[in-house]
Amino acid sequence: MAVRVVIAEDEAIIRRDLREMLEQEGYEVVADLGRGDEALQAIKTLRPEVAILDVKMPGMDGIAVADEVGKSQICAVIVLTAFSQRALVDQARDAGVMAYLIKPFHAADLVPAIELALARYDERVVVEAELSRVQDEAKRLEERLATRVLLDRAKTRLIEEYHMSEPNAFRFLQKSAMDSRSRVRDIAERVLNGEIAPAKAES
Repeated sequence: MAVRVVIAEDEAIIRRDLREMLEQEGYEVVADLGRGDEALQAIKTLRPEVAILDVKMPGMDGIAVADEVGKSQICAVIVLTAFSQRALVDQARDAGVMAYLIKPFHAADLVPAIELALARYDERVVVEAELSRVQDEAKRLEERLATRVLLDRAKTRLIEEYHMSEPNAFRFLQKSAMDSRSRVRDIAERVLNGEIAPAKAES
């Protein structure tokens, strides 16, 4: 299937030329617009693979649109910029822009920019998915460690104050959790807070 593209450029002649170049290269232009706010809505609705955004547009500038698109990871973003706007490159990079087209651009510039943007977008998605997985795993390990610490502290209290053996202390925590349909961690916290004890459980 053809790569789907949204164009946002407020100069109608440039927008028309860009559309023609893209279509000649086999891309599918699903929308071409002259306002940034309209472009953002189109991107959210149409979910293209690539958005090509002019830096300066009415309604919403291209960097602001790129920032919103990047936060949602909707698609790869390419920014159209003039030589006089090179100071905006850092802002665009921070907004998640994957590639740039410098005005005046040529048809030969389009395919490399689009392929670069798509490759960087795919890489970013993979990296962020892996980072999310690692963060989730780290959170699970942190929770397991916190639970282990609470259980050890609760068992120690049961052993020292109620003269229970370690296996009996652990069984008490498990049974109390099952009886109350609670997590063992919650029972351990209640033991440490003095809310539950073997004598109270037996009575």
